[in-house]
Amino acid sequence: MNSILLVEDDNILAYSVEYTLKDEGFNVKCANSIKKAKESIEKDSFDLIILDVMLPDGNGYDFCKEIRRNSEVPIIFLTACDEEANVVIGLDIGADDYITKPFRIKELVSRIKAILRRNKKLLKDLSVLSSGSIRVQTLQGKVEKDNKEIILTALEYKLLLILMKSPKQILSRNIILEGLWDTEGEFVDDNTLSVYIRRLREKIEDDKANPKYIITYRGLGYKWNYKVI
Repeated sequence: MNSILLVEDDNILAYSVEYTLKDEGFNVKCANSIKKAKESIEKDSFDLIILDVMLPDGNGYDFCKEIRRNSEVPIIFLTACDEEANVVIGLDIGADDYITKPFRIKELVSRIKAILRRNKKLLKDLSVLSSGSIRVQTLQGKVEKDNKEIILTALEYKLLLILMKSPKQILSRNIILEGLWDTEGEFVDDNTLSVYIRRLREKIEDDKANPKYIITYRGLGYKWNYKVI
């Protein structure tokens, strides 16, 4: 049963949505403020969040940004404002969908089911990444080379995922740094990135002096040089 967190301060609307979603087989928890939503997220895990934009103790945009620092849980915005600029803002900061009030609850249910189907497929597709002799089980955070586990630090692991998720593409140092900067408690600058590239090569390459997985393109960046399946 999928669990949904509904963050909405309109009690009548929240009751109506909650009733319908439960009738559709979802487990629903409601919060009428950002504070209560944070408390719920700390206690429980959710498969999707329905988030009102205007809340009594803040706005959904800022809360969405906060969620995205640590989670890729699907988010649907609810708002009374249907201006294109607001829709674009919501999607740009990480929302998966945007629905304006008033809305048909059955339409909301359909969108929820569509997002959950896509997310389930994505998780399934990305749960194991294989490339040459390297295998990553992303749900367990486990990395293997030739069927033997390799121990990576959190930043080394994240760097590996950034590279493997864009195989055969040259990623600039800036793009890689942007992907690493949001690691809590860590700051990675240009010089530190070079160190982590070297450390990662030491662990995954057969010959770090002649790497076959992580290729350097001077002045451009790095490329994961193997197909990922």
